[in-house]
Amino acid sequence: MYDLSAVRLRDVHKTFGSVHAVRGVSLTIRPGEILAFLGPNGAGKTSTIDIILGLSPPSVGEVKIFGMTPRRAITMGLVSAVMQSGGLLKDLTVKETVQYTSKLFATSRPIAEVMERAGIAPIADRLVVKCSGGEQQRLRFAMALLPDPELLLLDEPTQGMDVEGRRDFWRAIRNDAERGRTIVFATHYLEEADAYADRIVFISKGRIVADGTAAEVKALASGRTIHATLPGADALSLHAIPGVDEVEIRGDSVLIHSGDSDAVARRLLNETSAHDLEINSRGLEDAFITLTSGVDDSRATTQRASQ
Repeated sequence: MYDLSAVRLRDVHKTFGSVHAVRGVSLTIRPGEILAFLGPNGAGKTSTIDIILGLSPPSVGEVKIFGMTPRRAITMGLVSAVMQSGGLLKDLTVKETVQYTSKLFATSRPIAEVMERAGIAPIADRLVVKCSGGEQQRLRFAMALLPDPELLLLDEPTQGMDVEGRRDFWRAIRNDAERGRTIVFATHYLEEADAYADRIVFISKGRIVADGTAAEVKALASGRTIHATLPGADALSLHAIPGVDEVEIRGDSVLIHSGDSDAVARRLLNETSAHDLEINSRGLEDAFITLTSGVDDSRATTQRASQ
């Protein structure tokens, strides 16, 4: 029946004139997986999502969704998307919007069910124009659930939502994944990727530069962070300590990135007035900065965390 993979990209390239937006991306996503696409602006995230959705054909390479072309998979109702803007008529109510959208599909989940799951049942009679940005995103989520898709793509899905709304949204997404639905999302909220994604893919300058679990990707940013109180700290002197890679001074506090944190900590405690010292593993933000800031345009630099 279907390919065992939910999504398979093989050496995909996308060019827009002289701009090479996607450069040889190969990626396999398993059914039921929650995958986060992370990367700086212009990295190629949206272009890759557009290719998966069949909105933009690849210049080179192959794309398969459940073993078929994106267009075929979408026609069969296997794929839905929640984009960060557009797609809403402001003079309709929330319920009317869901009702009209449901008529686009040969089969559809019950309207009351998808509205409840998206958390918009209490605002069913509200005009879309009166909805907040977060409420409009929830509405798009409800619309995407109507065909009961096997693959759901989300582009900045929680933009405009408050903290509680974001938490409820991701609880619903996790429940969907546990039922076998595949989730692919792009976000600027690194903490969401860290907390909710089974797998994280960093993309930079059109290439995948890391692919693995949150822990595996973090491990690619080698070293640890030392935080200490050190009034009157001098950055030049701290940089002179063997093992120090980067130094940040924030008032009486210093933040030191080091590949040999134990040696640097001993030096600080024995030879300076540093106190209240803490050593932490580098986080997803550190990995993000490290892995997306040094990509060489001239050659492939893909790093696989899982290898």
